[in-house]
Amino acid sequence: MTFGSPYLLALLAIPVLALIGYLWIERRPPRAAIAFPNLAVLASVAGRSGWRRHLVTGLLLGAIALLCVAVARPRVPLDTTSGRATVVLVVDVSYSMVATDVAPSRLDAARAAISSFVDHVPGRVKVGLVAFADDPVVVTAPTTDRSLLQAGIASLTPGYGTAIGDAVARGVDLVRSSTGETRAPGTAGTGAPTGAVVLLSDGTQTHGVLEPSDGARLAKQAGIPVYTIALGTLTGTVTIVRDGRAAVVPVPPDRATLAAIAEATGGSTYDVTDAGRLGSVYDRLGRIVARTLKPHEVSAAFVAVAAALLACAIGLSALSAPRLP
Repeated sequence: MTFGSPYLLALLAIPVLALIGYLWIERRPPRAAIAFPNLAVLASVAGRSGWRRHLVTGLLLGAIALLCVAVARPRVPLDTTSGRATVVLVVDVSYSMVATDVAPSRLDAARAAISSFVDHVPGRVKVGLVAFADDPVVVTAPTTDRSLLQAGIASLTPGYGTAIGDAVARGVDLVRSSTGETRAPGTAGTGAPTGAVVLLSDGTQTHGVLEPSDGARLAKQAGIPVYTIALGTLTGTVTIVRDGRAAVVPVPPDRATLAAIAEATGGSTYDVTDAGRLGSVYDRLGRIVARTLKPHEVSAAFVAVAAALLACAIGLSALSAPRLP
Protein backbone atom coordinates (compact mmCIF):
# COMPACT_ATOMS: atom_id res chain seq x y z
CA MET A 1 0.00 0.00 0.00
CA THR A 2 1.19 3.51 -0.84
CA PHE A 3 -0.14 6.95 0.12
CA GLY A 4 -0.79 10.08 -1.92
CA SER A 5 -0.11 12.31 1.10
CA PRO A 6 2.03 10.19 3.42
CA TYR A 7 2.94 13.13 5.68
CA LEU A 8 -0.69 13.22 6.87
CA LEU A 9 -0.15 9.85 8.55
CA ALA A 10 1.26 11.92 11.41
CA LEU A 11 -2.39 12.49 12.36
CA LEU A 12 -2.39 8.94 13.70
CA ALA A 13 -0.77 10.45 16.77
CA ILE A 14 -4.24 11.78 17.72
CA PRO A 15 -5.89 8.40 18.45
CA VAL A 16 -2.65 7.11 19.99
CA LEU A 17 -2.53 10.03 22.44
CA ALA A 18 -6.24 9.68 23.11
CA LEU A 19 -5.75 6.00 23.95
CA ILE A 20 -2.90 6.81 26.30
CA GLY A 21 -5.03 9.46 28.00
CA TYR A 22 -7.96 7.07 28.35
CA LEU A 23 -5.77 4.36 29.91
CA TRP A 24 -4.28 6.90 32.31
CA ILE A 25 -7.73 8.05 33.41
CA GLU A 26 -8.85 4.47 33.91
CA ARG A 27 -5.84 3.53 36.01
CA ARG A 28 -5.50 6.61 38.21
CA PRO A 29 -6.66 6.19 41.85
CA PRO A 30 -9.89 7.92 42.96
CA ARG A 31 -9.37 11.33 44.63
CA ALA A 32 -11.82 10.74 47.46
CA ALA A 33 -13.89 7.94 48.86
CA ILE A 34 -17.64 8.01 48.64
CA ALA A 35 -19.29 8.55 52.02
CA PHE A 36 -22.25 6.42 52.92
CA PRO A 37 -22.78 5.00 49.43
CA ASN A 38 -26.02 3.46 48.31
CA LEU A 39 -24.69 0.06 47.39
CA ALA A 40 -27.60 -0.83 45.11
CA VAL A 41 -27.19 2.33 43.02
CA LEU A 42 -23.42 1.92 42.95
CA ALA A 43 -23.73 -1.66 41.68
CA SER A 44 -26.15 -0.51 38.97
CA VAL A 45 -23.77 2.21 37.73
CA ALA A 46 -20.81 -0.13 37.80
CA GLY A 47 -22.73 -2.65 35.75
CA ARG A 48 -23.40 -0.12 33.06
CA SER A 49 -19.72 0.75 32.66
CA GLY A 50 -16.94 -1.82 32.40
CA TRP A 51 -16.55 -3.72 29.13
CA ARG A 52 -19.19 -1.72 27.24
CA ARG A 53 -17.46 1.56 28.01
CA HIS A 54 -14.14 0.10 26.86
CA LEU A 55 -15.70 -1.26 23.68
CA VAL A 56 -17.31 2.06 22.81
CA THR A 57 -14.01 3.84 23.37
CA GLY A 58 -12.20 1.30 21.21
CA LEU A 59 -14.72 1.73 18.39
CA LEU A 60 -14.40 5.52 18.53
CA LEU A 61 -10.60 5.40 18.51
CA GLY A 62 -10.64 2.90 15.65
CA ALA A 63 -12.93 5.18 13.62
CA ILE A 64 -10.63 8.15 14.24
CA ALA A 65 -7.57 6.12 13.23
CA LEU A 66 -9.22 5.01 9.98
CA LEU A 67 -10.18 8.60 9.16
CA CYS A 68 -6.58 9.68 9.76
CA VAL A 69 -5.41 7.04 7.29
CA ALA A 70 -8.11 8.06 4.79
CA VAL A 71 -6.92 11.68 4.61
CA ALA A 72 -3.46 10.37 3.67
CA ARG A 73 -5.06 9.00 0.45
CA PRO A 74 -4.15 5.28 0.65
CA ARG A 75 -3.63 3.47 -2.64
CA VAL A 76 -3.47 -0.22 -3.46
CA PRO A 77 -2.25 -1.81 -6.72
CA LEU A 78 -5.07 -3.44 -8.69
CA ASP A 79 -5.03 -5.49 -11.86
CA THR A 80 -6.36 -3.62 -14.85
CA THR A 81 -6.14 -3.75 -18.62
CA SER A 82 -3.63 -1.21 -19.80
CA GLY A 83 -4.59 1.01 -22.70
CA ARG A 84 -0.91 1.23 -23.67
CA ALA A 85 -0.11 -2.46 -23.31
CA THR A 86 1.81 -4.12 -26.12
CA VAL A 87 2.42 -7.84 -26.54
CA VAL A 88 4.89 -9.06 -29.14
CA LEU A 89 4.54 -12.69 -30.17
CA VAL A 90 7.90 -14.08 -31.24
CA VAL A 91 7.48 -17.37 -33.11
CA ASP A 92 10.13 -19.87 -34.18
CA VAL A 93 9.58 -20.89 -37.81
CA SER A 94 12.75 -22.95 -38.22
CA TYR A 95 12.46 -26.19 -40.19
CA SER A 96 12.09 -28.20 -36.98
CA MET A 97 8.60 -26.69 -36.67
CA VAL A 98 7.35 -29.09 -39.38
CA ALA A 99 7.80 -31.99 -36.93
CA THR A 100 4.52 -33.83 -36.36
CA ASP A 101 5.03 -34.91 -32.74
CA VAL A 102 2.62 -32.05 -31.96
CA ALA A 103 -0.31 -32.74 -34.29
CA PRO A 104 -0.91 -31.82 -37.01
CA SER A 105 2.54 -30.19 -36.89
CA ARG A 106 4.32 -27.88 -34.51
CA LEU A 107 3.87 -24.91 -36.85
CA ASP A 108 0.17 -25.60 -37.51
CA ALA A 109 -0.49 -25.95 -33.80
CA ALA A 110 1.35 -22.68 -33.18
CA ARG A 111 -0.71 -20.89 -35.84
CA ALA A 112 -3.98 -22.08 -34.29
CA ALA A 113 -2.96 -21.16 -30.74
CA ILE A 114 -1.67 -17.72 -31.71
CA SER A 115 -4.81 -17.04 -33.74
CA SER A 116 -6.94 -17.83 -30.67
CA PHE A 117 -4.71 -15.61 -28.52
CA VAL A 118 -5.21 -12.67 -30.90
CA ASP A 119 -8.98 -13.15 -30.91
CA HIS A 120 -9.30 -13.23 -27.12
CA VAL A 121 -6.80 -10.62 -25.92
CA PRO A 122 -8.51 -7.30 -25.03
CA GLY A 123 -9.09 -5.11 -28.08
CA ARG A 124 -7.17 -2.12 -26.68
CA VAL A 125 -3.97 -4.17 -26.42
CA LYS A 126 -1.55 -3.87 -29.31
CA VAL A 127 -0.18 -7.17 -30.59
CA GLY A 128 2.86 -7.58 -32.82
CA LEU A 129 4.20 -10.68 -34.57
CA VAL A 130 7.85 -11.58 -35.17
CA ALA A 131 8.86 -14.76 -37.01
CA PHE A 132 12.42 -16.03 -36.79
CA ALA A 133 14.56 -18.72 -38.32
CA ASP A 134 18.14 -17.64 -39.05
CA ASP A 135 17.04 -14.01 -38.64
CA PRO A 136 14.02 -12.29 -36.99
CA VAL A 137 11.47 -10.72 -39.33
CA VAL A 138 8.68 -8.38 -38.25
CA VAL A 139 5.57 -9.93 -39.81
CA THR A 140 3.16 -7.44 -38.23
CA ALA A 141 4.10 -4.34 -36.26
CA PRO A 142 2.18 -3.89 -32.97
CA THR A 143 -1.41 -3.03 -33.84
CA THR A 144 -4.99 -3.38 -32.67
CA ASP A 145 -6.06 -4.46 -36.18
CA ARG A 146 -6.90 -8.13 -35.56
CA SER A 147 -7.56 -8.91 -39.22
CA LEU A 148 -4.06 -7.73 -40.13
CA LEU A 149 -2.62 -9.95 -37.40
CA GLN A 150 -4.60 -12.96 -38.59
CA ALA A 151 -3.25 -12.44 -42.10
CA GLY A 152 0.28 -12.34 -40.70
CA ILE A 153 -0.28 -15.55 -38.74
CA ALA A 154 -1.55 -17.33 -41.85
CA SER A 155 1.58 -16.29 -43.75
CA LEU A 156 4.02 -18.05 -41.39
CA THR A 157 6.17 -20.51 -43.30
CA PRO A 158 9.17 -22.59 -42.20
CA GLY A 159 12.76 -21.52 -42.81
CA TYR A 160 16.19 -22.67 -41.69
CA GLY A 161 18.22 -21.79 -38.61
CA THR A 162 17.30 -20.61 -35.12
CA ALA A 163 18.34 -17.15 -33.88
CA ILE A 164 16.73 -16.97 -30.43
CA GLY A 165 18.87 -14.15 -29.02
CA ASP A 166 18.29 -11.84 -31.99
CA ALA A 167 14.56 -12.64 -31.94
CA VAL A 168 14.18 -11.70 -28.27
CA ALA A 169 16.05 -8.44 -28.85
CA ARG A 170 13.81 -7.62 -31.81
CA GLY A 171 10.70 -8.27 -29.76
CA VAL A 172 11.99 -6.01 -26.98
CA ASP A 173 12.65 -3.21 -29.48
CA LEU A 174 9.08 -3.47 -30.80
CA VAL A 175 7.58 -3.28 -27.32
CA ARG A 176 9.67 -0.24 -26.43
CA SER A 177 8.88 1.64 -29.64
CA SER A 178 5.17 0.80 -29.43
CA THR A 179 4.81 1.98 -25.83
CA GLY A 180 6.76 5.16 -26.47
CA GLU A 181 9.78 4.12 -24.41
CA THR A 182 12.76 5.94 -25.95
CA ARG A 183 15.43 5.76 -23.25
CA ALA A 184 18.24 3.30 -23.66
CA PRO A 185 17.78 -0.01 -21.80
CA GLY A 186 19.34 0.06 -18.36
CA THR A 187 19.27 3.86 -17.98
CA ALA A 188 17.26 5.80 -15.43
CA GLY A 189 13.67 6.58 -16.26
CA THR A 190 10.19 6.96 -14.88
CA GLY A 191 9.26 3.29 -15.28
CA ALA A 192 9.34 0.24 -17.45
CA PRO A 193 7.31 -0.03 -20.65
CA THR A 194 3.88 -1.59 -20.35
CA GLY A 195 4.28 -4.74 -22.39
CA ALA A 196 5.70 -8.21 -22.72
CA VAL A 197 7.25 -10.64 -25.16
CA VAL A 198 5.86 -14.14 -25.67
CA LEU A 199 8.52 -16.39 -27.21
CA LEU A 200 7.69 -19.78 -28.71
CA SER A 201 10.55 -21.97 -29.86
CA ASP A 202 11.21 -25.65 -30.39
CA GLY A 203 14.94 -25.83 -30.88
CA THR A 204 18.45 -24.82 -29.93
CA GLN A 205 20.11 -21.62 -31.14
CA THR A 206 22.15 -22.23 -34.30
CA HIS A 207 22.35 -18.75 -35.87
CA GLY A 208 22.32 -15.09 -34.90
CA VAL A 209 24.59 -12.37 -33.56
CA LEU A 210 23.26 -12.35 -30.02
CA GLU A 211 23.21 -15.29 -27.65
CA PRO A 212 19.91 -16.07 -25.88
CA SER A 213 21.41 -14.71 -22.66
CA ASP A 214 22.21 -11.43 -24.44
CA GLY A 215 18.59 -11.06 -25.54
CA ALA A 216 17.42 -11.83 -22.00
CA ARG A 217 19.78 -9.20 -20.61
CA LEU A 218 18.37 -6.54 -22.94
CA ALA A 219 14.82 -7.47 -21.94
CA LYS A 220 15.68 -7.30 -18.24
CA GLN A 221 17.33 -3.90 -18.63
CA ALA A 222 14.23 -2.61 -20.42
CA GLY A 223 11.95 -4.05 -17.72
CA ILE A 224 10.10 -6.25 -20.22
CA PRO A 225 9.23 -9.80 -19.11
CA VAL A 226 9.68 -12.60 -21.61
CA TYR A 227 7.28 -15.53 -21.36
CA THR A 228 8.68 -18.61 -23.07
CA ILE A 229 7.03 -21.70 -24.51
CA ALA A 230 9.13 -24.79 -25.30
CA LEU A 231 7.13 -26.64 -27.95
CA GLY A 232 7.62 -30.28 -28.83
CA THR A 233 8.59 -33.63 -27.35
CA LEU A 234 12.04 -34.99 -26.71
CA THR A 235 11.44 -37.63 -29.40
CA GLY A 236 10.41 -35.17 -32.15
CA THR A 237 12.17 -35.61 -35.51
CA VAL A 238 12.21 -34.13 -39.01
CA THR A 239 13.41 -35.61 -42.29
CA ILE A 240 16.04 -33.64 -44.16
CA VAL A 241 17.25 -34.47 -47.68
CA ARG A 242 20.97 -33.95 -48.21
CA ASP A 243 22.82 -34.89 -51.38
CA GLY A 244 19.84 -36.89 -52.49
CA ARG A 245 19.67 -38.84 -49.26
CA ALA A 246 16.99 -38.55 -46.59
CA ALA A 247 18.15 -38.27 -43.02
CA VAL A 248 16.01 -38.32 -39.87
CA VAL A 249 17.18 -35.59 -37.49
CA PRO A 250 16.02 -35.34 -33.84
CA VAL A 251 14.67 -31.89 -32.90
CA PRO A 252 14.05 -31.77 -29.13
CA PRO A 253 13.19 -28.36 -27.65
CA ASP A 254 15.86 -26.53 -25.67
CA ARG A 255 13.84 -26.20 -22.49
CA ALA A 256 16.74 -25.14 -20.30
CA THR A 257 17.60 -22.10 -22.44
CA LEU A 258 14.00 -20.94 -22.68
CA ALA A 259 13.51 -21.36 -18.94
CA ALA A 260 16.65 -19.30 -18.29
CA ILE A 261 15.34 -16.46 -20.47
CA ALA A 262 12.03 -16.37 -18.61
CA GLU A 263 13.68 -16.51 -15.21
CA ALA A 264 16.15 -13.73 -16.05
CA THR A 265 13.41 -11.36 -17.25
CA GLY A 266 10.70 -12.04 -14.67
CA GLY A 267 8.46 -14.03 -16.99
CA SER A 268 7.21 -17.61 -16.85
CA THR A 269 8.12 -20.68 -18.87
CA TYR A 270 5.91 -23.49 -20.17
CA ASP A 271 6.69 -26.92 -21.58
CA VAL A 272 4.13 -27.94 -24.22
CA THR A 273 3.89 -31.32 -25.89
CA ASP A 274 0.43 -31.19 -27.51
CA ALA A 275 -1.80 -28.74 -29.37
CA GLY A 276 -4.49 -28.60 -26.68
CA ARG A 277 -1.98 -27.65 -24.02
CA LEU A 278 -0.49 -25.01 -26.33
CA GLY A 279 -3.88 -23.37 -26.79
CA SER A 280 -4.52 -23.23 -23.04
CA VAL A 281 -1.08 -21.73 -22.41
CA TYR A 282 -1.72 -18.92 -24.90
CA ASP A 283 -5.16 -18.31 -23.37
CA ARG A 284 -3.56 -18.03 -19.93
CA LEU A 285 -0.85 -15.71 -21.21
CA GLY A 286 -3.54 -13.53 -22.79
CA ARG A 287 -4.92 -12.89 -19.31
CA ILE A 288 -1.47 -12.24 -17.84
CA VAL A 289 0.44 -10.09 -20.30
CA ALA A 290 -2.45 -7.75 -21.08
CA ARG A 291 -2.79 -6.78 -17.42
CA THR A 292 -0.90 -4.25 -15.42
CA LEU A 293 -0.87 -3.13 -11.79
CA LYS A 294 -2.09 0.41 -11.29
CA PRO A 295 -2.53 2.23 -7.95
CA HIS A 296 -6.16 2.92 -7.03
CA GLU A 297 -7.11 5.24 -4.19
CA VAL A 298 -9.18 3.50 -1.50
CA SER A 299 -9.87 6.43 0.87
CA ALA A 300 -13.61 5.88 0.50
CA ALA A 301 -13.30 2.34 1.84
CA PHE A 302 -11.53 3.59 4.96
CA VAL A 303 -14.17 6.27 5.47
CA ALA A 304 -16.96 3.71 5.08
CA VAL A 305 -15.44 1.39 7.69
CA ALA A 306 -14.87 4.35 10.01
CA ALA A 307 -18.53 5.35 9.63
CA ALA A 308 -19.60 1.79 10.45
CA LEU A 309 -17.47 1.77 13.61
CA LEU A 310 -18.85 5.16 14.62
CA ALA A 311 -22.42 3.93 14.13
CA CYS A 312 -21.69 0.87 16.27
CA ALA A 313 -20.22 3.07 18.99
CA ILE A 314 -23.27 5.34 19.00
CA GLY A 315 -25.65 2.39 19.06
CA LEU A 316 -23.81 0.67 21.89
CA SER A 317 -23.71 3.92 23.88
CA ALA A 318 -27.47 4.34 23.45
CA LEU A 319 -28.11 0.81 24.69
CA SER A 320 -25.94 1.24 27.76
CA ALA A 321 -27.04 4.78 28.66
CA PRO A 322 -28.97 5.10 31.95
CA ARG A 323 -32.71 5.48 31.57
CA LEU A 324 -35.09 7.53 33.71
CA PRO A 325 -37.58 5.42 35.69
